[in-house]
Amino acid sequence: MAVAGGKIAAVAANLAPARARDVVDAHGFYVTPGLIDIHAHVFWGSESNAAYSNGYSAVQPDSHSFRSGQTTLVDAGGSGWRNFPQFKEQVIDRSKTRVLAFLNIVGSGMKGGPVEQNLSDMDSKLTAMRIRQYPGVIVGIKVAHYSGPEWDPVTRAVAAGRETNVPVMVDFGGHTPPLSLEDLLLTHLRPGDILTHMYAHVSGRMSIVDDEGKVRPYVWEARKRGVIFDAGHGAGSFVFGQAIPAMKQGFYPDVISTDLHIGSMNGGMKDILNTMSKFLNMGMPLQDVIKANTSKAADVIRRPDLGHLSVGADADVAVLNVLHGTFGFVDVAGGKMPGDRKLECELTVKGGQVVWDLNGISRPLWNANRLEQANGKRQ
Repeated sequence: MAVAGGKIAAVAANLAPARARDVVDAHGFYVTPGLIDIHAHVFWGSESNAAYSNGYSAVQPDSHSFRSGQTTLVDAGGSGWRNFPQFKEQVIDRSKTRVLAFLNIVGSGMKGGPVEQNLSDMDSKLTAMRIRQYPGVIVGIKVAHYSGPEWDPVTRAVAAGRETNVPVMVDFGGHTPPLSLEDLLLTHLRPGDILTHMYAHVSGRMSIVDDEGKVRPYVWEARKRGVIFDAGHGAGSFVFGQAIPAMKQGFYPDVISTDLHIGSMNGGMKDILNTMSKFLNMGMPLQDVIKANTSKAADVIRRPDLGHLSVGADADVAVLNVLHGTFGFVDVAGGKMPGDRKLECELTVKGGQVVWDLNGISRPLWNANRLEQANGKRQ
């Protein structure tokens, strides 16, 4: 593969190394499109009691992305129509990582507590207006954390999604009294809308796998009608007791995301490659694991320019290694699953520039002559 001017210039079985200024030997590794995480929390800031919306619970994107092969992170609802301009100026415009957004149906975003319970701040028209101002940057709408008995957050988000032709991602559960997962999947969500935290087992939400270990029939039906299922690991939303039975029945995730934040990155989730490695060790073929974080993720957020290595595409590239050995993977309940394969990122290229190089495969060997020459030039 050849890169020039920040774009993929050629893909062929043989390309003459002598024609290139720099050559990276990726023999023995997997060369993939830059990974895409559709559920992260990167609206970081220092506002007190603001959680994932300019608060302390979100993380700085560049400190996590490139070392894991990610070139695109999608903030999942940190900002709403009121404060998206702040998020854009403060994070999106200042990050080397490509940062996109699901806009929260709550105008003030994901600040936690009473702010996210305010139905009067869930305005489908104003949400749609903000999305139209930033096409391709705002790639969807997020519903999360509402605990009331009404369907209003979902119906208002879907109305805005219908008006702007973007998907809705729902973090479902915690309602008093509980709302029906079956109704959400078969009545309220449209084809292309997303259920995140698919392998969660939490109070106030029906799990996708029943007490007998079977994927519920209406969950299969929802997939047939085009609802997207996202892993959304997080710090409280992935248990092997749900994932392993579902995987054995062939109910794989459409997309594998992290729900990255200060809690999940230091818990069982860790990073996108650790999360992807779990699915690899649960029997998901490597090609499908990669697809879930590249071309499929790009399809879900309706960014066809991303997630592939076609000629003319932005040169966003991850070079991945599959380590073989004895590893352990932990879920949010503290359970451990052993595994014998683990993904590691050797190199990340963003827009044709090397932004992460674990073992220096893009660099020439050091030698004393080169040092003497450099010293001579300085003198």
